[in-house]
This record gives sequence, C-alpha cells and structure tokens, in this order.
Amino acid sequence: MSTEVAPTPPPRKEKALTIGAVVKQLEREFPDISISKVRYLEDQKLLSPRRTPGGYRLYAPADVDRLRTILRLQRDEFLPLRVIRQELAAGLTESSEAPPVPDARGSRRATVALRGPGSLYRLEDVLEDTGADGSLVKELEDFGVIKGERRDGEQLYDDTEREIIRAVTELKRFGVGGRNLRVFRTSADREAALLEQILAPALRSRNPERRKEAVEALENLAAIASHLKHLLLIRDLRKLAR
Repeated sequence: MSTEVAPTPPPRKEKALTIGAVVKQLEREFPDISISKVRYLEDQKLLSPRRTPGGYRLYAPADVDRLRTILRLQRDEFLPLRVIRQELAAGLTESSEAPPVPDARGSRRATVALRGPGSLYRLEDVLEDTGADGSLVKELEDFGVIKGERRDGEQLYDDTEREIIRAVTELKRFGVGGRNLRVFRTSADREAALLEQILAPALRSRNPERRKEAVEALENLAAIASHLKHLLLIRDLRKLAR
C-alpha cells in the first residue's frame, strides 16, 4: 500500500519594506539611523532599492541585510564609505564580516604592529587612491596630522597616513579642514600617552614573547578606547539633535 506524500508548499516570499519600516526594524541595533541617512547611502550608490511606479522605495530582505552590513562597518570598524563600497563589491556579507570591536586582531583597520617592507607610498599614489589633492596633504603636514618619511629626496607615506588622508578627504566635503583637525590630533596624543603608561614595561621588555603579547594587548586597548570614544561622541551628538 503506497502512501502519497503531500507536496511541499513553496517558500513564502518575504514582503518588501518601505524606508520607514526599514528604519524602525533597525533602530534598536543602530539608534542613530534615520530616513535621511538611508537616503544618503542610496545617493552614494551603496543601496539600490526597488521603486514603485509612484516612486516609493521598497527594500527586499537582501537590501536590509546590505544596509545592516554598511551600518556595522561604519559603527564597529569606522570605515569610510569608499572603503565600504569596495568591501561590498568584493562580496562582503553578514556572514563574512570581521569580528566586532573590541577584538581588533585581523580587522581591516590600521594596526600598531611594526611596519613591513612595501608599506610606503609616493604622494602621487596616495592622491590617486584617496581622491585627495596635494594642498590638503600639505595642510595636514603643516598642522602635524601626518608626517610622512623622507627617502631619496621623495616624501613617502605609510598605510595609516594614507587612510588618515582618505578620512580627512571625506570630512572636507563637510567643510572640515586641516586646522580643524588639531582637536583630533591632541586627543590621539593623549590616548597614546595613556596606553603607553599602561603597557610601557612590557613594550620595553627584552623578552620577545612578552613584547609580542604587549603589542597584542595594545591593539585591543586601542580598539576598546576607540569604541568608547565613538559611544561618547554619539551620546553628545544626540543632545544636539534634540
């Protein structure tokens, strides 16, 4: 006697969401999200929601996942939009994200590890990669935000300085210039001095293994301090938005 097996019903198609519904869905995880921010990310070609004949945006589940990835990269890794666009183009998904702060090892952010060969860039290469102009780089040098390294009569920049130039180029679009960045430089100097005070004995140890552990600890402390500063900044900015 044969028993008929009932056909498996087709998977239910998830309903697309309006931009307001998307913001409401994500606001618990990302309290600073807003409709205007989502629209800005669309203007920057990071999102491409479907449009109804009446012009309303509709976000499929894949669009929401992509938006969540973008917001996490901004919040947890402080990546500029240009780098996020490159990550997404390379196929980054929610499941392939790097571990969140505070564990900074293996992250895409700059590290405090010793610089290796091949990590210095000529000015023209930095300008082409970051979209900055030479006058901005000179301004950053004049105000001590970057320093560079002189070799064979040519000014060279490392990975971290290149990313600083990239970030400042993003800020310049909002009218922030080199002279406004002294506050960031002063804050960074104070934080570095504090972390040095905490780990100085281990960093100066003659034991290579202990120095290696100290560098790893410095990475984690820097990530935690950076995340804390970000949270304090968000808290203060909320007061301005009230």
